[in-house]
Amino acid sequence: MDVSRLIINKQRFLLTVDRLCYELIENHGNFEDTCLIGIQDRGALLSDFLMERLKKLNKKMVPRYGKLDITFYRDDYRHREKPLKASSTLIDFIVEDQKVILVDDVLYSGRTVHAAMTAIQDFGRASSIEFLCLVDRRFNRHFPIKADYTGIIVDTMDESYVRVEWEHIHGQSQILLLSDKNETA
Repeated sequence: MDVSRLIINKQRFLLTVDRLCYELIENHGNFEDTCLIGIQDRGALLSDFLMERLKKLNKKMVPRYGKLDITFYRDDYRHREKPLKASSTLIDFIVEDQKVILVDDVLYSGRTVHAAMTAIQDFGRASSIEFLCLVDRRFNRHFPIKADYTGIIVDTMDESYVRVEWEHIHGQSQILLLSDKNETA
């Protein structure tokens, strides 16, 4: 049986996302040459929420926005027991000479971000790529990847699973630590 522990409640969740938005505004100003790209699926949920909050905080200046599917760019695509289901890529602009901010909910092994950096090259050569995550599980990296913007850092055992829940899907925005990643359903 799975045991879960609340890491971040709804109030702190909103404060953390707003802090990340302010960091983006501080570092990218009017977002003139910046685009925000959510990594499908869970990173896209976070990037949708970031865009919503950015529009409230900074009405006139928001970055171009897209969603990136990395399914076929993953190095473990053919090695999984359960096949991955592809999502849609929704990017209607060229990233050539743009500052790209990739977004995902949890940074763990770095494989997802690595695949996203490879996939984004199909849309042009970015002037720079930054990475934003809500949760950084800083141990067990397979690639030398570090977030430029981090909501929280969580040190966990490898068997654990960090689940980000969203109000419109789960009834409440919060972050949970589950004791067994095999029981995440």
